[in-house]
Amino acid sequence: MAPPAAIEVLATSDTQGIVIPDALTVNGVSARRAKAGKLNGGTAAFTSSDFFKHPSSGKPKAKRWDNYLSLESKSRMPSSLKGAAKYLGKPGLISLGGGLPCAENFPIEELTIKVPSPPGFSEEETSKTGTTVTTGKYDVSNGSGAYDLSIALNYGLGVGSAQMIRFVTEHTEIVCNPPYEDWQCALSVGSTSSLEQAYRIFCERGDYVISEEYTFASAVETALPLGIKFVGVQVDSEGLLPNLIDEILTNWDATARKARKPRVLYTVPSGQNPTGATQGTARRQAIYKVAQKHDLYIFEDEPYYFLQMQPYTGPNSPPVPAPKTNEEFLKALIPTYLSMDTDGRVMRMDSFSKVIAPGTRVGWVTASEQIIERFVRHNECSNQNPSGISQLVLYKLLDETWGHHGYLQWLIHLRLEYTRRRDALLEACEKFLPKDIVSWNPPAAGMFLWMKLNHKLHPSQSTNKPLTIAEMEDQVFLAAVGNGVLISRGSWFTAEREGFEAHELFFRATFAAATEEKMAEAIYRFGDAVRACFGVSNGGGDVEA
Repeated sequence: MAPPAAIEVLATSDTQGIVIPDALTVNGVSARRAKAGKLNGGTAAFTSSDFFKHPSSGKPKAKRWDNYLSLESKSRMPSSLKGAAKYLGKPGLISLGGGLPCAENFPIEELTIKVPSPPGFSEEETSKTGTTVTTGKYDVSNGSGAYDLSIALNYGLGVGSAQMIRFVTEHTEIVCNPPYEDWQCALSVGSTSSLEQAYRIFCERGDYVISEEYTFASAVETALPLGIKFVGVQVDSEGLLPNLIDEILTNWDATARKARKPRVLYTVPSGQNPTGATQGTARRQAIYKVAQKHDLYIFEDEPYYFLQMQPYTGPNSPPVPAPKTNEEFLKALIPTYLSMDTDGRVMRMDSFSKVIAPGTRVGWVTASEQIIERFVRHNECSNQNPSGISQLVLYKLLDETWGHHGYLQWLIHLRLEYTRRRDALLEACEKFLPKDIVSWNPPAAGMFLWMKLNHKLHPSQSTNKPLTIAEMEDQVFLAAVGNGVLISRGSWFTAEREGFEAHELFFRATFAAATEEKMAEAIYRFGDAVRACFGVSNGGGDVEA
């Protein structure tokens, strides 16, 4: 088998042959905003990424996806009521059109939050030196702000508020700088909602989606009621194997599968859930070339992208120095699919869930103008837009208080926090797990550790009635619960749900939730359960040592 990064396929265009204009820099944001003039961000203000990104730059246009749009997506028409919002900016206009309630009837006059002041991000530092931010109902009309409760508490448009669209558009250009011209962003109610809408835009009932063989459980469970199934692709320590994707698509038998050749690849490239694998630059380029060869559209689901960590150096080894500046941090990040997408064949899904708070229920998607227009049409007749209060709080934190500089400083802080948490979990694994039975690869991103148990060493394998892998998984899982620790079963994450038969035994642990002390205790208990099930003596040491 050829090395995955060296796969020989013919791409439809050269991803290295286009000179991409320089990305927007953090320091360039103020100058661009000053040149753009006053933000039009009133109630239900019509907005677009085109208002906030680099003007026409000579980049190519995105590929059209007319033949890939589902019947449902093609059937969606613009909202008559939402479309009328473009007239609300006319000076002196008295609106008796849309049912936008009068702000005087909103029973919230003021909202106050306290947030960290960079670089003092700890709870203790925030308590002492944090910034108290207040927003009133009429800050915009009073000239004391660009976003207020009268706007946030009212209806908005399917693309999201102008205030947050401006921020995420600038952020996307700073981080990804898409190499085609007509890209846009739209807000979402988190990545799972984005994914459900993406399925409905591109897939019909009976279609297959390609993904990692073990993948985000909700991605599969969201697709199944829509009549969409998954084809799982084997992975290694860097995730998806591009030559196997190519092999599956080249040999696709539509008659045997009773389905057309897959048109969509779903992947979590960084800190993949559940395996923790992170695709390197060369791996992503190779997968993109396969996508070009087979005209695959890519759903790039990246909730963990900014949870890329410092390289793991092993127990008792000195840590790798952290990035000292925002520029060093951005250079340390692996390039995104969006940043190499010369065709416009990627929908990138970002979320504030893992980097700010899951309860915000705010994320955004980036794709070509054609696809964003379809996404917004879906928003208009479903979730409409994320919570206005969530958008307002995020704006006050990210834009008004931190700015892009402070937000990147926060992401550097998270990088170090998750590095510390990962290293603590790995130290516990080294100390308390039987390494002849349990093996793992240190994750480079995300919040999960994928552990493989050598099922061949289970004592039942030498008897007349050996346990199946599913039975072994059940035994270990229940033993762990009995010991007071919950570890996720590997089978919960299988991409192919019908007739799937596991050939390996996996469990997933997270280092995102518990303290270092509790993680150590949990791994001690899990190791004890594994030893009991595999019939080996307890040689794991003392958790208190």
